[in-house]
Amino acid sequence: MSVRRILTVVSLSVAMIGISDLAQAQTAAKGKAAPAKQAPAAAGSAEPTLLGQFGPWGAYTASPGGKKVCFALAKPSSSKTNPANRPRDPAYAFISTRPAEKVSNEVSIMIGYQLKPGYESTLDVGGAKFAMYTQGDGLWIKNAAEEERLVEALRKAGDVTVKGLSSKGTETTDSFSLKGLAQALDKVAQECRR
Repeated sequence: MSVRRILTVVSLSVAMIGISDLAQAQTAAKGKAAPAKQAPAAAGSAEPTLLGQFGPWGAYTASPGGKKVCFALAKPSSSKTNPANRPRDPAYAFISTRPAEKVSNEVSIMIGYQLKPGYESTLDVGGAKFAMYTQGDGLWIKNAAEEERLVEALRKAGDVTVKGLSSKGTETTDSFSLKGLAQALDKVAQECRR
């Protein structure tokens, strides 16, 4: 696992503090851009600040360890498990930008359970498939050179589907609506310029 991937996991884990409250704001927005919170996050704050809500996608910023991180975040619009009704933590799709590390639009999925070691997943975006590698409860693009193409496909498609296999053998299929993603990414780019 590259240093970049490790830092992503750490940044996302730190940024997850308070995410449940922000995810509720996503549900309340119902397809419109919501105004940003009035009080910005304090310098060095790991607590994410909502920059705007665009359909199911929220644009956020946080500063874990004083390093600014901006990201677009959404929960799945539908989730299925096989066998049915297996418990799991919430799943999230992230597209993060970390200017201090010169990282822009890094795609990751937090699947909500420990994935089967060695399992490789695929993101299906508008008919195009992108190989993803797994570690812990996360998925990242296997070929980093394809990340820009993946983000462009995500901006244009209506939804993305990701399949996972837990370490206990449960199969999952999550679909994420991409409505509003382009606007959320534009807001992230505006807030976290390199």
